[in-house]
Amino acid sequence: MRCDEVWREVSNYLDDEVSASLRTKMEQHFKTCKRCTAVLVGTRNVVRLVGDAAISDLLAVFSDWPDQRSDGWPARRCSSRKED
Repeated sequence: MRCDEVWREVSNYLDDEVSASLRTKMEQHFKTCKRCTAVLVGTRNVVRLVGDAAISDLLAVFSDWPDQRSDGWPARRCSSRKED
């Protein structure tokens, strides 16, 4: 199995929406491919973070900040550099 095939299916793999034969092929590929294993772990972490209620609460805090820049991001409240 090629890496690009694994990447296309990694989300389906995590959602348990691949056939048994494809799951077996992907699991064999993960055993020998560090890059695809990193993609799997990274994707799994993103899915967990997005689904985590604490992250949702944190994002809500940022969206409520009163002094936002024009691009929607909160303005910096402090700087580690000294102003000249």
